[in-house]
Amino acid sequence: MLISSEECQLIFLDVQEGALAAVHEGGSLLARAQLLARLARELHVPLFCTEQYPSLWGHMPQALQALAPKPLTKMVFSACEEGLIEMLRPPAKNGPPQGNARSLPKHLQKKETPAPEKNQIVLLGLEAHVGVLQTALDLLDDEFEVYVVVDATLSRRQSDKDAALDRLASAGAELVTTEMVVYEWLRSAEHGGFEDVHTWLKALD
Repeated sequence: MLISSEECQLIFLDVQEGALAAVHEGGSLLARAQLLARLARELHVPLFCTEQYPSLWGHMPQALQALAPKPLTKMVFSACEEGLIEMLRPPAKNGPPQGNARSLPKHLQKKETPAPEKNQIVLLGLEAHVGVLQTALDLLDDEFEVYVVVDATLSRRQSDKDAALDRLASAGAELVTTEMVVYEWLRSAEHGGFEDVHTWLKALD
C-alpha cells in the first residue's frame, strides 16, 4: 500500500541534540527530518514530536524547532504511554449549536463529527531499538499502519538498529526510506512541489 499524504501523520521521536551527538550520521538524520517537516507543512500532513528526558538529552535542534510543533515530553520509552495515541486520534467534535442546543429535541441536535481518519503513521528518530521500537509496536497494537524511515532512524550501535528493524518488520511495520515517503506523498512529477523537493533531495547526497 502506498503512503498517502491525506491519510498520514508524521512523528519525530526524540530527535534531540544530545541523542544526535551520540550517534553516527546524526547530521544526516537531522537533514532528512527537516526535509520531511518542510514537505509535511506544504502538504498539510500533521506532525508530532517527542523529547525523551530533555534535562539529560537536551531539546530538538533549533533548525527543527522552527519547523515542528511543541514536543511531547516523556520519560517512558514508548510515546504511546504518554498520550500520543490520543493526539493521533482526537475525539469527535460537536457541531455549532443551533438555537438553544439544550432545549432542542435529540433528533434536531447537531451530532458529533468524527475526526478524519489518518491511520498511516510515518515514524523516525532515536533510538531504533528503544523508543522507536516500543512506540511502533504499541502503534501496531492499536491498529495503525506504521512506516519506519530507516535512513532517518538510528541507534548508537548498528547491531541494535538491525535487530530493531528485523523485529519491526516481523511485527508488521513497513520499512521505508525518506525518498519513498517523499515520492509517495507527491505521487507525480506534475505536483507543484516536485521541483523544490527534487532540489532538497539532491542536497542530501
